[in-house]
Amino acid sequence: MTSTRHRHLALGIALALPAAVLAGCATGEASPAATSDASAHDHDEHEEGGHGTEAATDTPRIALTYDGGIVVLDGTSLEQVADLPVDGFTRINPAGDERHVIVSAGDAFRVLDLGTWGEPHGNHSHFYTSEPAFTTTEFAANHPGHVVRHAGRTVLFNDGSGLVESFDPHDLADGDPQTTTYTTPSPHHGVAVELESGDLLVTDGTEDSRSSVAVLDSGRHEVARTDACPGVHGEAVAADEAVVVGCEDGVVVYAGGELTKIASPDAYGRIGNQAGSDESPVVLGDYKSDPDAELERPTRVSLVDTVSRQITLVDTGASYTFRSLGRGPHGEALVLGTDGALRVIDPASGAVTSTIAVIDAWTEPDDWQAPRPTLFVLDHTAYVTDPATKAVHAVDVESGKVYASTTLDVVPNELTGVSGLPG
Repeated sequence: MTSTRHRHLALGIALALPAAVLAGCATGEASPAATSDASAHDHDEHEEGGHGTEAATDTPRIALTYDGGIVVLDGTSLEQVADLPVDGFTRINPAGDERHVIVSAGDAFRVLDLGTWGEPHGNHSHFYTSEPAFTTTEFAANHPGHVVRHAGRTVLFNDGSGLVESFDPHDLADGDPQTTTYTTPSPHHGVAVELESGDLLVTDGTEDSRSSVAVLDSGRHEVARTDACPGVHGEAVAADEAVVVGCEDGVVVYAGGELTKIASPDAYGRIGNQAGSDESPVVLGDYKSDPDAELERPTRVSLVDTVSRQITLVDTGASYTFRSLGRGPHGEALVLGTDGALRVIDPASGAVTSTIAVIDAWTEPDDWQAPRPTLFVLDHTAYVTDPATKAVHAVDVESGKVYASTTLDVVPNELTGVSGLPG
């Protein structure tokens, strides 16, 4: 493991940076983080001067990718705030500080400031907004993969090199964060989670085959390992920091210092995409049972109980995709079906407690990169896109009411957002 100050890289012309410099802390000029003596990277000073405009309350914002850029919307009204050009196919994830998002594009993880944040001040907070813009912070990656947020740390996985980089996302407001790094023995499409203890759970494998999950202590010495997770993919964290990693025949759970395999009900029962919640010991996952299907369109989802070590399957009555899973504010399991309805599932019982009609019926495209209806949950709101009509809808999870909708000028693809609250 090495500790390093990540270098600032100038963004390419393709990102078309706005001329305005991003707003920084409202209490004064943002100062760059201290540079590590162990740094092996070049460093260009980054400044995020300015104070932003004070707002009466927090201002959630969501970001949607499209072919050619990223649109930023107000999370409450769904009014457009910005349209930022980006070339090529992009993926997008929250950075973990409720202000920035991580954009995977080309050969880097790039940092986009959505221009909304809160600062604690005694027994209350002050809130600010500014124009969304790319920062000059980016993390070089020849094949940027999973972005995982947990316990105040954000972990980036570089599939092309096996490099794992971890940092405190709250440092992004001051420029390049101090990072810790680890490199897996072989590059592969993997994932890593840094735990509260500083331990690192990480997958292990090659480009051709992967079946291992390892846990490394803070010195990155292996303390636990299993090789019983064929096709290992994806992760989620449940209550009490139980980590679930998907396999082609079940899952591996890391809890209480031990790795435990939980087998699927079927000999081939692939769980590759999961959604966890601190409010529930149960992780929601997809579930595919046909090993020969070119594109399986399952109707069953999995509920992995990390306490009882059991997998329960729930047939939702409609197929769904890897962008259909989410968790509600109280741990509810949410699934967006191809019939256009959002299902709310009690994770403890597996019962579908409500079905909310949101969009028209749709069909999953053959290409995984192609736009398809996408679900993203922020606090009590489930945001749902409809590429067929270029629409975005905001749904109150508890009441089931669609309280805001808008039509974009572009076809939305991936979707994420931030609350604008103090991270």
